[in-house]
Amino acid sequence: MTIKDVAAYCDVAVSTVSRVLNNHPDVSEDTCAKVLAAIAKLNYIPNNSARDLVTPQGDSIGVVVRGAENPFFTPVIRAIEARCELAGYTMVLHQIPAGADEVAAGAELVRSKRLRGLIFLGGRFDYSQHEANALGIPFVCCTNTNQFGDLEKTAYSSVSIDDFAEGFKATNLLVQRGHRRIAILLDSVTDHSVSELRYAGYCQALADAGIPLDTSLVFQTVAFSMPAAFERVSAYLAQSQDVTGIFAVADTMAIAAIKALHNAGLHVPQDVSVVAIDGIEMSLYTIPTLTTLSQPQETMGEEAVSILLDVLSGTSPNRHVRLETTLREGETLGVCKN
Repeated sequence: MTIKDVAAYCDVAVSTVSRVLNNHPDVSEDTCAKVLAAIAKLNYIPNNSARDLVTPQGDSIGVVVRGAENPFFTPVIRAIEARCELAGYTMVLHQIPAGADEVAAGAELVRSKRLRGLIFLGGRFDYSQHEANALGIPFVCCTNTNQFGDLEKTAYSSVSIDDFAEGFKATNLLVQRGHRRIAILLDSVTDHSVSELRYAGYCQALADAGIPLDTSLVFQTVAFSMPAAFERVSAYLAQSQDVTGIFAVADTMAIAAIKALHNAGLHVPQDVSVVAIDGIEMSLYTIPTLTTLSQPQETMGEEAVSILLDVLSGTSPNRHVRLETTLREGETLGVCKN
């Protein structure tokens, strides 16, 4: 895969792809987005080996983003870049599709660049020690931990929320307002990632409230996307409207659910309440405004870089930081009338 392949795929000049890769301001937003999407889809890694040979090792930090289309990551990436620049480091960004292997992508990035450290954004929760050894440099998992893997806590760092606790909290917001027919909208209950952990919190909140788990209200989308979420909720509503609350594990899924409810002739929150976790900017503009547990996105990015810099300088060993969400009051959460 070469830069010419990316240019041909996008039907643009090679020089345009080069300007996008080098963050030149003279490229339109639409063209930039198209090129970045192609780079992620084609898994293209720029070959800058010649330039890197004359660049002193130690001035670059790699950031591998899995799920480049997720708007949640944008403020996190900006915070990472700003913190890197402040410390005199260059951020090397590599975006991959949601289903790709970020560890393999990270290892390739280490080989093609002269990196001091890595930050994985939006990755898996099941890294192995073998994979960590293949990377060979310090790394931080940002937004994810390693709860399903065999990696020792001393072998890596992480910055994340407690997905189980936040899933419990979001579900409990609905329980406290009298809802008992509460659905959860998620990727998969066995994804070894945020969906599985937030689902566990959902189940615990129901159990504590004495509400039996109804598997028909577990809306698994298989794909972590807005179209898949919209289709899953729409399919349920075409068969039954016996639901009063939906906990979506991500704002993007909640936005899709609100659209599906509207199309089915249901009103939010009068007929069905919706809550989510994330706090992305887009969800401020839903009608009605989404009620969500906001993650501290900028703080996540800043903490990830600070931890990595401490590990690189030898001033601190690997460590793990848990951050809290804050409730962003919207208009999609109401009292159950049934």
